[in-house]
Amino acid sequence: MNLAWRDIRHNLGRFLLTCLGLSLLLAVVITMAGIYRGQTADALALTQAVDADIWVVEAGTNGPFAEASRIPGDTREVVSRINGVAEAGAITFQNVQMEHAGRKLRLQIIGYEPSRPGGPPRIVAGRDMTRSHYELIADRKTGLAVGEVLQLGRRGHDYTVVGLTSGVVNLSGDAIVYATLRDAQELQFEQAPAAVRRESSRGPQRTPSDLVNAVVVRLEPNFAAAEVADTIRRWKHLSALTDTQQAELLTRTVIERARRQLGLFMGVLTAVSAVIIALIIYTLTMDKIRAIAMLKLIGAPDRTIVGLILQQALLMGGVGFMVGTLLVYAFNGFFPKNIAMLPEDLAMLFGVVVLVCLLASLLGVRAALRVDPSQALTG
Repeated sequence: MNLAWRDIRHNLGRFLLTCLGLSLLLAVVITMAGIYRGQTADALALTQAVDADIWVVEAGTNGPFAEASRIPGDTREVVSRINGVAEAGAITFQNVQMEHAGRKLRLQIIGYEPSRPGGPPRIVAGRDMTRSHYELIADRKTGLAVGEVLQLGRRGHDYTVVGLTSGVVNLSGDAIVYATLRDAQELQFEQAPAAVRRESSRGPQRTPSDLVNAVVVRLEPNFAAAEVADTIRRWKHLSALTDTQQAELLTRTVIERARRQLGLFMGVLTAVSAVIIALIIYTLTMDKIRAIAMLKLIGAPDRTIVGLILQQALLMGGVGFMVGTLLVYAFNGFFPKNIAMLPEDLAMLFGVVVLVCLLASLLGVRAALRVDPSQALTG
C-alpha cells in the first residue's frame, strides 16, 4: 500500500489546487528563463539573418549596433575589390514609429541592395521585391499582410508589402521591414517641403545622402575572416568586425546589463519558489500530524513516514513543473518578448525543482519525526 497515493486520493481537491498554484509559480520562473534566453536570441537574430562574415563600419567605431556608423555608399565597391571577398552589400538601419490601421507600429527599416547580402533570409509568403521603389518585405511579427499599403516618410509615399519573412527582429524585439537601399536613404534624409524651402534659402550646401551604416561581406571559401578584416582595417582605414566579434559584442556589451538583470530576477524567483514550496510541504505535513502519530503508534517505521512526505513533495514538484511548462508553451505567442526555451534549460530547471523539493521536504520530515505517538489518542 502506497501511503502517499492513498493520502492524495483522500485529499484530491486540495492536492490539485496546491499543484495548480505551484505550477503558476514555476511558470513564472520558466518564463523568466525563457526571456533570458530570448534576449540573446533577439540580439543575434538580425546578424544571423544577414549571414555576413565581416561587418565593415565607420573607422574607430563598433557599429552599427553598439555605436552610430556612417560611411559613404561607394565603400561597398571599394570593399568588394579586396582579395577574398565573394560579395558585399551596403545596408542602412532606421527606426520608425507610426500608426497604421488604428494601431501603433514600431519598426526598424533595413535598406539593402537587392541581389546583394543584407536582405531577408527567406520569403515565407508573397514574393521578393522586383521594383526599385516603394515595395517592402515585412516580418510576420509586424502583423502586416501581403498587399497592405503603408505611408512612410515625411511626404507620405505609399509603400506596398509584397512579401513576408519570419523570425527577424532587432535588439529591442521590434519587427523588421526591408526596403531597397535607395528608398531607405530617401526615408532617412528626405525633408518636409517647408524644411526644403528653408534650406534652399540658405544656399546650395547640402548634407550628402549617399551614406550607409555598414557594408556586409561574404568571403570566398578558404579565406580567414580575421585576415581579410585586418586587411580592411590596415589599408582602407575602416573598422571591420568578424561575425564572431559582432556576436560577442552584442551579447557581452550591448545587452549584458539586461541579461544580468533578468538573471538576477530569475535567481530571486527561484529562491522565493523554494521558500513557498517549503511552506506548502510543511503545512501539508502539519495537517497530517494525527495521522502520522497514529502510524507511529501502530509501529510504522520512520522510513515509511519519510517516504510519504518525500513522495508527495516530489510529485507536487513534478506535476507543477510539467503543468507550468505547458502553460508557458500554450501562451508563448501572447508574450510581447521572445521566449526561447531550450531543452537543456528545461532539464536544468527540472533538476533545480527536484533539488528544491528534496531540500524543502526536510522541514516537513523534521516535524514529522518529532511527533509524539501519544498525540493520536488526544482529542
